[in-house]
Amino acid sequence: MPLHPDRLFSPEPTRRSIARRLYEGVRGLPILSPHGHTDPQWYAGDMPFPDPATLFVKPDHYIFRMLYSQGVRLEALGVARLDGAPVETDGRRIWRLFAENYHLFRGTPSRLWLEHSLEMVFGIDERLGAGNADRLYDLISERLGEPDMRPRALYERFDIEAISTTDAATDQLAAHDEIRASGWQGRVLPTYRPDAAVDPERKGFRAEVDKLLGLAGAPTTFAGYLDAHRQRRAYFKARGATATDHGHASARTANLAPAEAEALFRRVLEPDVSAADAELFRAQMLTEMARMSVEDGLVMQIHPGSFRNHNPEVFAAFGPDMGADIPARTDYVHDLKPLLDAFGNDPRLTLILFTLDETSYGRELAPLAGHYPALRLGPPWWFFDSPEGMRRFRELTTETAGFYNTVGFNDDTRAFCSIPARHDMARRVDCAYLAELVADHRLDEDEAQEVAHDLAYGLAKRAYRL
Repeated sequence: MPLHPDRLFSPEPTRRSIARRLYEGVRGLPILSPHGHTDPQWYAGDMPFPDPATLFVKPDHYIFRMLYSQGVRLEALGVARLDGAPVETDGRRIWRLFAENYHLFRGTPSRLWLEHSLEMVFGIDERLGAGNADRLYDLISERLGEPDMRPRALYERFDIEAISTTDAATDQLAAHDEIRASGWQGRVLPTYRPDAAVDPERKGFRAEVDKLLGLAGAPTTFAGYLDAHRQRRAYFKARGATATDHGHASARTANLAPAEAEALFRRVLEPDVSAADAELFRAQMLTEMARMSVEDGLVMQIHPGSFRNHNPEVFAAFGPDMGADIPARTDYVHDLKPLLDAFGNDPRLTLILFTLDETSYGRELAPLAGHYPALRLGPPWWFFDSPEGMRRFRELTTETAGFYNTVGFNDDTRAFCSIPARHDMARRVDCAYLAELVADHRLDEDEAQEVAHDLAYGLAKRAYRL
């Protein structure tokens, strides 16, 4: 069915009319995607996407986690196993399975994203199902072979101004260098994600630390380790990076004396590291990363509160990021205090906080961001990247933090064609919320139009220094 032009707007006529006007002012703005997970090799190689399943199903944990919850095996969706055991490789069969279960996505943002992508990218305005799965598969496959469907052409068609990838501290960024050498003008920026070399409880932590030290030619001391991070951050920054990203289990920070930090570093390199030392080391490194951001200007992002890989069977068979990460309670007021005592008042630091714990919006996050100059609130994301989640975020944070202590929207996606769909949804929801403020005579419409523009574009551009 065709997308309704008033989707996500209020059915009440006055508010709907205001939302329409606000949306018309922002719908055509360029897309900034400063926190995402698309593969930089897509843009470097600029090769066609092989089939609809590879484009829409395989990379999207929102899709396969829902299917898995209803008994669909990940192997049947073509998700690779760590042991190399056979999985489904026929894209048509994967697509059929997805189409047969499409009803599972009723009422979810995944459906909104997919139907926006099908209509706006492929011209398909009928609902996917078992009866049309093969025909739509053929139509999409045929289109994917055309030059205007390659990654660089889609980047330009989507009017993306800049997009960031997520890259390990030891990544050589070869794809980014290839993009730069090609002369293509698209801005694909790396983001420094050092978790593998910062979390002592991760498998392969010591090997990653040794690799980091080796790349920098640094000694195995805490000072050498920190210097290695500084060198790698400079390496990323020289290739366009404007931000770092830290996915710790908690928001805990620490600010140890140098001798204590050195002793802790020695302990976490041992194979039998304790959980307490691992958590303290992660806490210390958040403060160290903030110190480095003050020095080099890279924007810092923290997104704690995920109980990662909650399903041990899936983790053992398929590895991380397989849809089994679950939100958990998070303390920001106490956990962030050591870092904020050191740098919270420093205007050189921009620290963007994300959360999977909605209960902290009004109680902790908005009051913190509404006070400390260094803090900004990232948008609702992951489980809350939805019309309802976005609405709750605005209702619970605006009264304390306002709009201008937030950073607009980012899409946090691995599914390339969903990027314009997600930004369109965010723009619609924000315009609907602003329309309510105008209708209630809390904002004039010209003010709401300025805010809508900033939420869609200006805040992200400024916060991420793009």
